[in-house]
Amino acid sequence: MTVMTILEIPHPGLREVAQPVAEITDQTRALIDDMFDTMYDARGIGLAATQVGVTQRVVVIDLQEPAEPEGEPVRDPRTFVNPELVWLSEETANYNEGCLSIPEQYAEVERPARCRVKWLDRDGVAHEEEMDGLLSTCIQHEIDHLNGVLFIDHLSRLKRDMIVKKLNKARKAA
Repeated sequence: MTVMTILEIPHPGLREVAQPVAEITDQTRALIDDMFDTMYDARGIGLAATQVGVTQRVVVIDLQEPAEPEGEPVRDPRTFVNPELVWLSEETANYNEGCLSIPEQYAEVERPARCRVKWLDRDGVAHEEEMDGLLSTCIQHEIDHLNGVLFIDHLSRLKRDMIVKKLNKARKAA
């Protein structure tokens, strides 16, 4: 198990645009495994390679939704290599988003309610799927990371500045 360091704002690596993965190799699969270890350790539900300083178009997601109302979360790890949004619904939805790169800060973000995504899995098999709900929000959030965009970029300048100020205050107190 390798837990990688998650970059936090204002690290410039979070603004880099990731490059497509030309070929899925054992090194790519090792990165994917390390990203899952890192995400689970941080108690997240999604992680983009750029958040761990790797400028490759790789995303891991596991919504870890409970099997029963009070049961333990069921793991459903999903890997997205070279994910691409091919369709976005006109209908929107709001979700109180957070980010491992902006710890303990949350804000309502409006995004398309549904999206259609195509990607390769860890074995190079192509997939295309329409997503909705939390999965739609999460994949859009993570693809934003691959494009150097953070969830706070979807907020007004005032809200964005307030979140950064709260984060800086929390860092000083720690």
